Amino acid sequence: MKKEVNDLVSLQKLNKIYKFILDQIDVGIQVVDKNGLTVIYNKKKMEMESMSSEDVLNKNLFEIFLFDKKQDSRLLQALEGRKTTKKQKQTYFNHKGKKITTMNNTLPIVDADQIIAAVEIAQDVTNFEKLKENLLRKENILLKGNTRYTFESIIGKSNAILEVINNTKRATRTSSSVLIIGETGTGKELFAQSIHNGSERAFAPFISQNCAALPDSLIESLLFGTKKGAFTGSTDHPGLFEQAEGGTLLLDEINSLNPNLQAKLLRAIQEKSIRRVGDTRDKAIDVRIIATINEDPIDAIANDRLRKDLFYRLSVVSLFIPPLRDRKEDISLLVNKFVEKYNHLFQMEVVGVDDDVYELFSQYDWPGNIRELEHIIEGSMNLIFDGDQISYQHLPAHFLNKSHFKNSTTLTENYEYFFDTDSGATKKLTDKMEEIESYYIKKVLEKNNYNVSHTATELCISRQSLQYRMRKFHIKIE
Repeated sequence: MKKEVNDLVSLQKLNKIYKFILDQIDVGIQVVDKNGLTVIYNKKKMEMESMSSEDVLNKNLFEIFLFDKKQDSRLLQALEGRKTTKKQKQTYFNHKGKKITTMNNTLPIVDADQIIAAVEIAQDVTNFEKLKENLLRKENILLKGNTRYTFESIIGKSNAILEVINNTKRATRTSSSVLIIGETGTGKELFAQSIHNGSERAFAPFISQNCAALPDSLIESLLFGTKKGAFTGSTDHPGLFEQAEGGTLLLDEINSLNPNLQAKLLRAIQEKSIRRVGDTRDKAIDVRIIATINEDPIDAIANDRLRKDLFYRLSVVSLFIPPLRDRKEDISLLVNKFVEKYNHLFQMEVVGVDDDVYELFSQYDWPGNIRELEHIIEGSMNLIFDGDQISYQHLPAHFLNKSHFKNSTTLTENYEYFFDTDSGATKKLTDKMEEIESYYIKKVLEKNNYNVSHTATELCISRQSLQYRMRKFHIKIE
C-alpha cells in the first residue's frame, strides 16, 4: 500500500514537471485522445487562441473550434487516418470568432499499433499573415497607380451623365473591351478608372498610355515589349500588355496609332497573346482593353485614322461621354467641386462664383469641356485679392477675350486708355477695374442703340444685372 502511495506521489510530481515544461515551451501543444477530447493544452496554445484550459480540456474539438470543413482539422486527420502533416499552415476560428493562423506539425500517437491520441505542435503566424496581407494590399494599391477615381468621383445630376454612369456600371461585370468616345476634356480616363476599380480586376494593375504621346518607332516596343538582341542595345523587357497582366490597359487616343500598329493590336486582342519585338514565341495575356477616342469613330474610319475591324473589336461596349455644353445643369456642381479643391490647395475660403459669372458660364459653349472649366476656376482663384466670391473681374483675360464675348468695340481697341499709368496717379486695382467695366458697358450700350435687353444678351448677363450696373456707374440712357 505504501508503495502504491509513493508511486502516485511520484506520478503527480512527474505530471507537474511535464506541465511546467510544456508551459515554458514557445510553441502551442494540444493533445486529443482517441475520442477527440482534449487532454493536454499548454499555456502557449491558450495565448494563441485566447482561451483558457477550462474552455478546452475534456471537450470535443468541434465544440470549440470552427473549420470550413470537418476534414480540415489536422488533428482529426491524424486520429482517423493516421496522417502525419508537417509545416502545414492552418486557418480557423475559436468559439469567440477570433481568426487564428498557425504553422503546424500534427502526428498520431500509436501504442501497440493502435491510435491512442494525436498531438499538434503549432507555431503562431497570425500576426505574420496580417502583415503579409497589409503588404499585399499596399502592393496592389501601388500597382493600381493613379487609379484614384471611382463612380463616386463623377460629378453630375443631368440625365445625360446619369445615363452614361448607369451604362458604365454595367460594363464592370465583364471583361469585354470598351471604347470610350468623347471630346477632349470630358473626363474619359475618369470613366476608364471607374470601370477598372468597379470590376473584379480592381486590385490588379491599371496601365494607361496616351498613344499620341510617343513616336511609332517606340510605341510598338512599349506595348509589346522587347527581346534581348532584337536590335542594338535591346534587352528583355516586358511591354505594357505584360505589365497589365490580370488588370486593365487603357489606350488613350487610339486613333493616333498608325494602321500597322492597329493591326498588331487587333491581333493581340483577338488571340489574347502578344509577341515581343524580336521574339519568335507568343505569350498568352489576360488583359482588359479600354480605348478612348476624341472624335466620332465614323469620321476616324472614313479618314483612315481608325481601322474598321479594330473599331468593331474595341466597341463591344461603347460609351459616349457628353460634352459640357450638353449638360450645363452640372456646371454649378462642378464649380463647387473645383472651388473646394483649390480652396484646399491654396488655403483660401472662396465660397463660389457670383450670379453674373454663372450667367456667363451657362451661355458659354465650353470647347475645352470640364478641363477648361477647372482651369478657369483655378486661374480666377489666383486673381482674387479680397472677397469671397469669384466675380467677372477675376476671370482670366484669355477667357474674356474669346470671340464669343467680343464685339466691334473691344477693350483692346482702347488699350492705351485702359493701361496708361503715366497720365496721372496710379489707381487702386478695384477702382481701375470698375472704370474699365463702366466704360465697356457704355460702349456696348452705344453699339446696341441703348437697347438694354440686346446689350445684356451681348454681355452674357441678365437684364437685371445690367440695370444694377448702370445704376452703380450712373449710366443713363440718352
